[in-house]
Amino acid sequence: MSADGSEYVRDQRYLTTRITADGRDGYPVEPGRYRLVVSRACPWANRSVIVRRLLGLEPVLSMGVCGPTHDERSWTFDLDPGGRDPVLKIERLQEAFFARDPDYPLGITVPAIVDIPTGKVVTNDFAQITLDLSTEWRRHHRPGAPDLYPERHRDEIDAINADVYRDVNNAVYEAGFAKGQDAYERAYHKLFRRLDILEERLATRRYLVGDTITEADIRLFTTLVRFDAVYHGHFKCNRSKLAEMPVLWAYARDLFQTPGFGDTIDFPQIKEHYYVVHRDVNPTGVVPLGPDTSGWLTPHNREHLGGRPFGDGTPPGPVAHGEAVTPIG
Repeated sequence: MSADGSEYVRDQRYLTTRITADGRDGYPVEPGRYRLVVSRACPWANRSVIVRRLLGLEPVLSMGVCGPTHDERSWTFDLDPGGRDPVLKIERLQEAFFARDPDYPLGITVPAIVDIPTGKVVTNDFAQITLDLSTEWRRHHRPGAPDLYPERHRDEIDAINADVYRDVNNAVYEAGFAKGQDAYERAYHKLFRRLDILEERLATRRYLVGDTITEADIRLFTTLVRFDAVYHGHFKCNRSKLAEMPVLWAYARDLFQTPGFGDTIDFPQIKEHYYVVHRDVNPTGVVPLGPDTSGWLTPHNREHLGGRPFGDGTPPGPVAHGEAVTPIG
Protein backbone atom coordinates (compact mmCIF):
# COMPACT_ATOMS: atom_id res chain seq x y z
CA MET A 1 0.00 0.00 0.00
CA SER A 2 0.99 3.65 -0.34
CA ALA A 3 2.06 5.78 2.58
CA ASP A 4 -1.52 6.62 3.48
CA GLY A 5 -2.62 3.03 3.02
CA SER A 6 -5.05 3.79 0.19
CA GLU A 7 -3.11 2.83 -2.93
CA TYR A 8 -2.15 -0.71 -3.94
CA VAL A 9 1.58 -1.17 -4.61
CA ARG A 10 2.73 -4.47 -6.06
CA ASP A 11 5.67 -6.17 -4.36
CA GLN A 12 8.11 -6.58 -7.24
CA ARG A 13 10.84 -8.44 -5.35
CA TYR A 14 11.42 -11.75 -7.09
CA LEU A 15 14.03 -14.48 -7.33
CA THR A 16 15.97 -13.13 -10.28
CA THR A 17 18.27 -16.11 -10.91
CA ARG A 18 18.19 -16.85 -14.62
CA ILE A 19 18.29 -20.06 -16.64
CA THR A 20 20.62 -19.27 -19.52
CA ALA A 21 22.30 -20.98 -22.44
CA ASP A 22 25.72 -20.46 -20.84
CA GLY A 23 24.54 -21.27 -17.29
CA ARG A 24 26.19 -18.16 -15.85
CA ASP A 25 23.86 -18.14 -12.82
CA GLY A 26 24.47 -21.82 -12.18
CA TYR A 27 21.41 -23.02 -14.09
CA PRO A 28 22.11 -23.89 -17.74
CA VAL A 29 19.29 -24.59 -20.17
CA GLU A 30 18.83 -28.36 -20.16
CA PRO A 31 15.90 -30.31 -21.63
CA GLY A 32 13.89 -32.07 -18.94
CA ARG A 33 15.68 -30.47 -16.00
CA TYR A 34 13.14 -27.79 -15.12
CA ARG A 35 9.41 -27.57 -14.47
CA LEU A 36 7.35 -24.47 -15.17
CA VAL A 37 4.70 -24.09 -12.46
CA VAL A 38 1.66 -21.98 -13.32
CA SER A 39 -1.96 -21.38 -12.58
CA ARG A 40 -4.27 -20.85 -15.52
CA ALA A 41 -6.09 -18.22 -13.46
CA CYS A 42 -3.08 -15.92 -13.18
CA PRO A 43 -2.39 -13.42 -15.99
CA TRP A 44 1.33 -13.25 -15.18
CA ALA A 45 1.61 -17.04 -15.41
CA ASN A 46 -0.58 -17.12 -18.52
CA ARG A 47 2.14 -15.23 -20.38
CA SER A 48 4.63 -18.04 -19.85
CA VAL A 49 2.06 -20.68 -20.87
CA ILE A 50 1.45 -18.87 -24.16
CA VAL A 51 5.15 -18.34 -24.90
CA ARG A 52 6.02 -21.95 -24.07
CA ARG A 53 3.30 -23.15 -26.45
CA LEU A 54 4.12 -20.76 -29.30
CA LEU A 55 7.78 -21.73 -29.15
CA GLY A 56 7.05 -25.46 -28.90
CA LEU A 57 8.97 -25.96 -25.66
CA GLU A 58 6.58 -28.57 -24.24
CA PRO A 59 8.96 -31.52 -24.90
CA VAL A 60 11.85 -29.88 -23.03
CA LEU A 61 10.10 -27.85 -20.30
CA SER A 62 7.32 -29.68 -18.46
CA MET A 63 4.47 -27.75 -16.86
CA GLY A 64 2.78 -28.18 -13.49
CA VAL A 65 -0.61 -26.54 -13.06
CA CYS A 66 -1.83 -25.33 -9.68
CA GLY A 67 -5.51 -24.98 -8.94
CA PRO A 68 -7.25 -21.61 -9.34
CA THR A 69 -7.50 -20.83 -5.63
CA HIS A 70 -4.98 -20.60 -2.83
CA ASP A 71 -4.76 -19.62 0.81
CA GLU A 72 -2.32 -17.26 2.52
CA ARG A 73 0.37 -19.97 2.44
CA SER A 74 0.66 -20.93 -1.16
CA TRP A 75 -0.67 -22.14 -4.48
CA THR A 76 -1.56 -25.85 -4.28
CA PHE A 77 -1.60 -28.75 -6.72
CA ASP A 78 -5.20 -29.67 -5.97
CA LEU A 79 -5.95 -30.46 -9.62
CA ASP A 80 -3.55 -33.42 -9.55
CA PRO A 81 -4.43 -36.87 -8.16
CA GLY A 82 -3.84 -36.87 -4.44
CA GLY A 83 -3.24 -33.12 -4.52
CA ARG A 84 0.45 -33.62 -5.33
CA ASP A 85 2.43 -32.56 -8.38
CA PRO A 86 3.38 -35.79 -10.18
CA VAL A 87 6.91 -34.60 -11.02
CA LEU A 88 7.93 -32.45 -8.07
CA LYS A 89 6.07 -34.67 -5.55
CA ILE A 90 4.92 -31.64 -3.54
CA GLU A 91 1.49 -30.43 -2.45
CA ARG A 92 2.26 -26.73 -2.28
CA LEU A 93 4.49 -24.53 -4.41
CA GLN A 94 5.68 -23.09 -1.10
CA GLU A 95 7.71 -26.27 -0.56
CA ALA A 96 9.89 -25.48 -3.58
CA PHE A 97 10.54 -21.94 -2.35
CA PHE A 98 11.47 -23.21 1.12
CA ALA A 99 13.74 -25.85 -0.45
CA ARG A 100 15.73 -22.96 -1.87
CA ASP A 101 15.51 -20.79 1.25
CA PRO A 102 13.93 -22.15 4.47
CA ASP A 103 13.44 -18.54 5.59
CA TYR A 104 12.10 -17.28 2.25
CA PRO A 105 10.32 -14.04 3.18
CA LEU A 106 8.59 -12.97 -0.02
CA GLY A 107 5.49 -13.96 -1.94
CA ILE A 108 4.92 -17.48 -3.28
CA THR A 109 4.02 -16.55 -6.84
CA VAL A 110 3.44 -18.08 -10.25
CA PRO A 111 4.93 -18.50 -12.72
CA ALA A 112 7.89 -20.18 -11.11
CA ILE A 113 10.49 -22.46 -12.63
CA VAL A 114 11.70 -25.27 -10.39
CA ASP A 115 14.92 -27.26 -10.72
CA ILE A 116 13.58 -30.83 -10.68
CA PRO A 117 16.71 -32.60 -9.33
CA THR A 118 16.91 -30.37 -6.25
CA GLY A 119 13.27 -29.37 -5.92
CA LYS A 120 14.34 -25.74 -5.55
CA VAL A 121 12.74 -22.75 -7.22
CA VAL A 122 15.15 -21.11 -9.63
CA THR A 123 13.13 -18.02 -10.51
CA ASN A 124 9.69 -16.45 -10.25
CA ASP A 125 10.67 -13.29 -12.15
CA PHE A 126 7.70 -13.42 -14.52
CA ALA A 127 8.83 -10.63 -16.84
CA GLN A 128 12.28 -12.16 -17.41
CA ILE A 129 11.02 -15.75 -17.69
CA THR A 130 9.23 -15.19 -21.00
CA LEU A 131 12.09 -13.18 -22.48
CA ASP A 132 14.52 -15.95 -21.59
CA LEU A 133 12.26 -18.60 -23.09
CA SER A 134 12.47 -16.62 -26.35
CA THR A 135 16.21 -15.98 -26.27
CA GLU A 136 18.13 -18.36 -24.00
CA TRP A 137 16.06 -21.44 -24.97
CA ARG A 138 16.27 -20.75 -28.70
CA ARG A 139 18.19 -23.95 -29.47
CA HIS A 140 15.16 -25.95 -28.33
CA HIS A 141 12.44 -24.00 -30.15
CA ARG A 142 10.27 -25.99 -32.53
CA PRO A 143 10.89 -25.66 -36.26
CA GLY A 144 8.87 -22.67 -37.42
CA ALA A 145 8.72 -21.03 -33.99
CA PRO A 146 8.08 -17.28 -34.18
CA ASP A 147 10.58 -14.70 -32.99
CA LEU A 148 8.62 -13.09 -30.17
CA TYR A 149 11.40 -10.69 -29.16
CA PRO A 150 13.13 -9.68 -32.41
CA GLU A 151 16.30 -7.67 -31.85
CA ARG A 152 15.37 -4.93 -34.31
CA HIS A 153 12.18 -4.17 -32.36
CA ARG A 154 13.33 -4.71 -28.77
CA ASP A 155 13.52 -1.05 -27.79
CA GLU A 156 9.96 -0.45 -29.03
CA ILE A 157 8.68 -3.66 -27.42
CA ASP A 158 10.31 -2.74 -24.11
CA ALA A 159 8.81 0.76 -24.18
CA ILE A 160 5.30 -0.51 -24.91
CA ASN A 161 5.65 -3.23 -22.29
CA ALA A 162 6.56 -0.62 -19.69
CA ASP A 163 3.51 1.50 -20.55
CA VAL A 164 1.19 -1.50 -20.64
CA TYR A 165 2.49 -2.89 -17.35
CA ARG A 166 2.10 0.42 -15.53
CA ASP A 167 -1.21 1.53 -17.04
CA VAL A 168 -3.01 -1.72 -17.86
CA ASN A 169 -1.59 -4.96 -16.40
CA ASN A 170 -1.03 -3.48 -12.96
CA ALA A 171 -3.56 -0.64 -13.06
CA VAL A 172 -6.52 -3.04 -12.94
CA TYR A 173 -5.14 -4.31 -9.62
CA GLU A 174 -4.57 -0.78 -8.37
CA ALA A 175 -8.22 -0.04 -9.07
CA GLY A 176 -9.49 -3.29 -7.62
CA PHE A 177 -7.48 -3.20 -4.40
CA ALA A 178 -7.65 0.55 -3.76
CA LYS A 179 -8.66 1.38 -0.20
CA GLY A 180 -9.70 4.95 -0.94
CA GLN A 181 -11.72 6.79 -3.55
CA ASP A 182 -8.86 8.97 -4.78
CA ALA A 183 -6.53 6.00 -5.24
CA TYR A 184 -9.22 4.11 -7.12
CA GLU A 185 -9.99 7.03 -9.41
CA ARG A 186 -6.31 7.58 -10.24
CA ALA A 187 -5.96 3.96 -11.29
CA TYR A 188 -9.27 3.99 -13.18
CA HIS A 189 -8.36 7.05 -15.24
CA LYS A 190 -4.83 5.80 -15.89
CA LEU A 191 -6.20 2.50 -17.17
CA PHE A 192 -8.78 3.89 -19.57
CA ARG A 193 -6.47 6.64 -20.79
CA ARG A 194 -4.02 3.94 -21.88
CA LEU A 195 -6.73 1.71 -23.35
CA ASP A 196 -7.89 4.65 -25.48
CA ILE A 197 -4.31 5.15 -26.71
CA LEU A 198 -4.04 1.45 -27.56
CA GLU A 199 -7.43 1.55 -29.29
CA GLU A 200 -6.12 4.31 -31.54
CA ARG A 201 -2.78 2.58 -32.18
CA LEU A 202 -4.36 -0.74 -33.12
CA ALA A 203 -6.94 0.80 -35.44
CA THR A 204 -4.36 0.90 -38.23
CA ARG A 205 -2.05 -2.00 -37.38
CA ARG A 206 -2.80 -5.61 -36.58
CA TYR A 207 -0.18 -6.04 -33.85
CA LEU A 208 1.48 -3.70 -31.40
CA VAL A 209 4.98 -3.81 -32.88
CA GLY A 210 5.90 -4.68 -36.45
CA ASP A 211 3.68 -6.97 -38.47
CA THR A 212 3.94 -10.12 -36.32
CA ILE A 213 2.97 -11.27 -32.84
CA THR A 214 5.55 -10.25 -30.24
CA GLU A 215 6.02 -10.32 -26.50
CA ALA A 216 4.12 -7.01 -26.37
CA ASP A 217 0.92 -8.59 -27.69
CA ILE A 218 1.16 -11.47 -25.24
CA ARG A 219 1.50 -9.13 -22.25
CA LEU A 220 -1.50 -7.04 -23.27
CA PHE A 221 -3.64 -10.04 -24.22
CA THR A 222 -3.57 -11.70 -20.80
CA THR A 223 -5.17 -8.63 -19.23
CA LEU A 224 -7.65 -8.04 -22.04
CA VAL A 225 -8.88 -11.63 -22.00
CA ARG A 226 -9.75 -11.27 -18.29
CA PHE A 227 -11.30 -7.84 -18.61
CA ASP A 228 -15.01 -8.52 -19.00
CA ALA A 229 -14.95 -11.72 -16.95
CA VAL A 230 -13.22 -10.17 -13.94
CA TYR A 231 -11.81 -6.66 -14.06
CA HIS A 232 -14.90 -4.83 -15.32
CA GLY A 233 -17.04 -5.87 -12.34
CA HIS A 234 -14.82 -7.36 -9.65
CA PHE A 235 -12.18 -4.62 -9.91
CA LYS A 236 -14.62 -1.79 -10.76
CA CYS A 237 -12.96 -1.06 -14.10
CA ASN A 238 -16.39 -0.29 -15.52
CA ARG A 239 -16.22 2.72 -17.80
CA SER A 240 -16.74 0.26 -20.62
CA LYS A 241 -16.43 -3.44 -21.26
CA LEU A 242 -13.80 -4.77 -23.63
CA ALA A 243 -16.68 -5.79 -25.88
CA GLU A 244 -17.63 -2.08 -26.07
CA MET A 245 -14.18 -0.99 -27.27
CA PRO A 246 -14.43 -2.09 -30.90
CA VAL A 247 -10.75 -2.06 -31.90
CA LEU A 248 -9.39 -3.69 -28.76
CA TRP A 249 -12.22 -6.23 -28.76
CA ALA A 250 -11.45 -7.22 -32.37
CA TYR A 251 -7.71 -7.29 -31.61
CA ALA A 252 -8.23 -9.51 -28.58
CA ARG A 253 -10.48 -11.88 -30.54
CA ASP A 254 -7.89 -12.04 -33.32
CA LEU A 255 -5.28 -13.20 -30.79
CA PHE A 256 -7.70 -15.49 -28.96
CA GLN A 257 -8.43 -17.32 -32.22
CA THR A 258 -4.71 -17.68 -32.96
CA PRO A 259 -3.32 -21.08 -31.90
CA GLY A 260 -1.39 -20.68 -28.66
CA PHE A 261 -3.61 -17.97 -27.16
CA GLY A 262 -7.25 -18.95 -26.68
CA ASP A 263 -6.33 -22.59 -26.17
CA THR A 264 -4.53 -21.58 -22.94
CA ILE A 265 -7.52 -19.71 -21.46
CA ASP A 266 -9.78 -21.31 -18.85
CA PHE A 267 -12.53 -18.83 -17.98
CA PRO A 268 -14.06 -20.90 -15.14
CA GLN A 269 -10.69 -21.08 -13.39
CA ILE A 270 -10.06 -17.38 -13.97
CA LYS A 271 -13.37 -16.39 -12.38
CA GLU A 272 -13.03 -18.84 -9.51
CA HIS A 273 -9.64 -17.43 -8.59
CA TYR A 274 -10.58 -13.78 -8.45
CA TYR A 275 -14.03 -14.08 -6.92
CA VAL A 276 -13.14 -16.76 -4.35
CA VAL A 277 -9.65 -15.71 -3.27
CA HIS A 278 -10.23 -11.94 -3.02
CA ARG A 279 -12.64 -12.01 -0.09
CA ASP A 280 -11.73 -8.44 0.82
CA VAL A 281 -13.24 -7.42 -2.54
CA ASN A 282 -15.94 -10.12 -2.80
CA PRO A 283 -16.78 -11.24 0.78
CA THR A 284 -19.44 -13.76 -0.25
CA GLY A 285 -17.17 -15.73 -2.55
CA VAL A 286 -20.05 -16.01 -5.03
CA VAL A 287 -18.76 -16.57 -8.57
CA PRO A 288 -20.81 -14.93 -11.35
CA LEU A 289 -22.17 -17.11 -14.10
CA GLY A 290 -21.51 -14.61 -16.88
CA PRO A 291 -20.43 -13.16 -19.12
CA ASP A 292 -21.21 -15.23 -22.20
CA THR A 293 -17.84 -16.19 -23.66
CA SER A 294 -19.07 -17.38 -27.06
CA GLY A 295 -18.34 -13.95 -28.53
CA TRP A 296 -14.64 -14.74 -28.41
CA LEU A 297 -15.17 -17.03 -31.40
CA THR A 298 -16.97 -14.49 -33.61
CA PRO A 299 -15.16 -13.09 -36.69
CA HIS A 300 -12.68 -10.33 -35.89
CA ASN A 301 -12.18 -9.08 -39.47
CA ARG A 302 -8.67 -7.78 -38.85
CA GLU A 303 -7.06 -9.64 -41.71
CA HIS A 304 -7.41 -6.55 -43.88
CA LEU A 305 -4.73 -4.86 -41.78
CA GLY A 306 -2.20 -7.37 -43.10
CA GLY A 307 0.35 -8.77 -40.75
CA ARG A 308 1.65 -12.31 -40.46
CA PRO A 309 0.95 -13.79 -37.02
CA PHE A 310 4.03 -16.03 -36.98
CA GLY A 311 6.21 -14.12 -39.43
CA ASP A 312 8.10 -16.60 -41.56
CA GLY A 313 7.19 -19.37 -39.11
CA THR A 314 4.17 -21.56 -38.56
CA PRO A 315 1.43 -22.00 -35.96
CA PRO A 316 2.07 -24.36 -33.05
CA GLY A 317 0.71 -27.89 -33.30
CA PRO A 318 -2.11 -29.41 -31.24
CA VAL A 319 -2.28 -28.75 -27.51
CA ALA A 320 -0.07 -31.18 -25.63
CA HIS A 321 -1.69 -34.21 -24.01
CA GLY A 322 -3.21 -33.33 -20.66
CA GLU A 323 -2.97 -29.57 -21.19
CA ALA A 324 -6.37 -28.86 -22.76
CA VAL A 325 -8.55 -26.21 -21.14
CA THR A 326 -12.31 -25.97 -20.52
CA PRO A 327 -13.99 -25.15 -23.87
CA ILE A 328 -15.80 -21.84 -24.04
CA GLY A 329 -19.47 -21.44 -24.86
